[in-house]
Amino acid sequence: MIVGVLAVQGDFKEHGAILARLGAKVREVRTVEDVSGIDRLIIPGGESTVMRKLLLDTGLLSVIADTDMPLFGTCAGAIVLARDIVHDDPILPCIDITIDRNAYGSQLQSFHHTLTIEGMGDVEGSFIRAPKIVRTGEAVRVLADLDGDPVLVKEGKVLVSTFHPETEGEEAVHQYFLDKCH
Repeated sequence: MIVGVLAVQGDFKEHGAILARLGAKVREVRTVEDVSGIDRLIIPGGESTVMRKLLLDTGLLSVIADTDMPLFGTCAGAIVLARDIVHDDPILPCIDITIDRNAYGSQLQSFHHTLTIEGMGDVEGSFIRAPKIVRTGEAVRVLADLDGDPVLVKEGKVLVSTFHPETEGEEAVHQYFLDKCH
C-alpha cells in the first residue's frame, strides 16, 4: 500500500513518520504526477485558504476530486474535505459535514486533550486553531467527540479529525485509516 501525504503545506512530515512506523510506503504529494499509483491520501493540518490556492494552482484539486481513494483530513484537511464551511465555499466536498474554522479559538487557545475513540481507546490529540464540526449528515459516523461536539468522523472512505493526532505521535487513528477506510 502506498499512502500519499499532501506536502504542499502543513505538517506532512509527521504524518509520513507515523505511516512509516506502521509499515506503509509513503509518498509526499506535491504534483499531479505524485498522485499516480497511491492508494490513499492524507490532507494534513496547515492553513486551509493557502491549501485551497495551492491545490488549485498545482491542478491537484481536480485530480483528487476525480479519484475514489480513501481520504483522511486533519484540522485544515478536515476543512478542505467538508461539504460545507461556515462563511466560505467548499474546497473539495467529500464528507457531509459543516465545519467552522478556528472555532476553538486562536493559537493562544490551542490545547491538548485525551479523547476516547470508538474502537481505539484513549488517544492524545492537539487542537491547534482547530475547526469545529457543527453539523453531520445522516451517513456520517461520529467516532469521537469533545464535550458533545464531533472531533473524529467517518463517511464511507473519508475520515476527518478536527485535532492533530500526528503531533502527539499517536498511531491509532492512522492505523484505523489504513484498516477501516476502503
